[in-house]
Amino acid sequence: MLGLQDEKEISWGKFHASSSAAGGLRITVHGLVMDMTARAAKEAALGAGAIVKKITAGLLSQRDIREIESIDPNLIILAGGIDFGEKDTMIENTRLLSTLRTQAPVIFAGNCAASDEVVLLLRNAGKKVVIADNCYPNIDEFNIEPTRRAVHTAFEENIVKASGMDKIRELVDSKIIPTPASVMNISGILAGEIGDLTVIDIGGATTDVHSITDGSERIRSLMLSPEPRAKRTVEGDIGVYVNLKNLVMAIKTQYAGDKEAVELVEKIDDQVGIGPLPRNEEQVKLYGELARFACLIAMDKHAGGIKEYFGPYGKKQVAYGRDLTAIKYLVGTGGLLSRNRYGYIALESVIKRQASNRLYPPADAKILIDGMYLFSTLGLLADEYPRESIRLACESMGITVGKEELN
Repeated sequence: MLGLQDEKEISWGKFHASSSAAGGLRITVHGLVMDMTARAAKEAALGAGAIVKKITAGLLSQRDIREIESIDPNLIILAGGIDFGEKDTMIENTRLLSTLRTQAPVIFAGNCAASDEVVLLLRNAGKKVVIADNCYPNIDEFNIEPTRRAVHTAFEENIVKASGMDKIRELVDSKIIPTPASVMNISGILAGEIGDLTVIDIGGATTDVHSITDGSERIRSLMLSPEPRAKRTVEGDIGVYVNLKNLVMAIKTQYAGDKEAVELVEKIDDQVGIGPLPRNEEQVKLYGELARFACLIAMDKHAGGIKEYFGPYGKKQVAYGRDLTAIKYLVGTGGLLSRNRYGYIALESVIKRQASNRLYPPADAKILIDGMYLFSTLGLLADEYPRESIRLACESMGITVGKEELN
């Protein structure tokens, strides 16, 4: 094996890159109705790999403005109103946002009839504004891809300002996108090949869950509001290194009566100098247990459920949130799940958690591991090289699908 001193030159054909520089892209989202336009804008931001720090619906207050100032977002998404519907609230919110001291660009993804006035108000205030197609153009219709693309562009412009990133940008042949967006991209392309799937990505700072599914027909008939086919949720303050303390606190809070959780917390308290990588077999097991609870906590947030209520004609059921009951594969990626030998057990705990009122993945979902830790890389290549990316993803997971077709 050659040492660094033996390497004279590194060359490549094309250079692609993703990044979570500066802690990722902080976004605030402001819509008209929480379960409609605000939710659509939030899904677009999360799907693009951002960290959503604040969501509002309706008219912004002065308190909201102060909170946005304290968050100091990298990007603001303003949505609201179906096309040619209500626009006064969005115009007034634009007036308020134009008073912000922050120079964060604003993406307007709302009622197209308000776009001219929104642009005029923001530009007159010296703000950069980007217009995207309405993310909720009609009742029960999500249109979040244009907003996702706008977020990617803003992310690339933002991270170039981080220390050293200008040098990287000179080398890269395409847009730099958030790392979670890369994972989402390969997940969506892969789902089209092998079937509906959920991907859990545990990192040092965050735990992400991506799912690509339309759900089951039975649950869809009970839904009160639509869900996008591709959805991401993020535990932005739960990880196994940088945010280990937050993960431990979440375990203490949510699993206070669980014997295994109590024992795990005691073991962590006894450890000295836990680093980014386990140093011995005891810490390998410890990180495996941390992964298990991180998976459970993140999945509880991602999965929807079923509620019962009594109406004039008796008891009825309604479904809310993400329906994962049609999932065929549960995939683990990220450094911990990909490389820790207890990653499979951590994922297995998710499908063992069955509850009649929650829409978890089914017990017969197949568990797969991104053993070569390729998902975050393949998402960068998948648009240009879809078949090759699928082949490599399947190889990393140890499966063979459509071999002749992929060649």
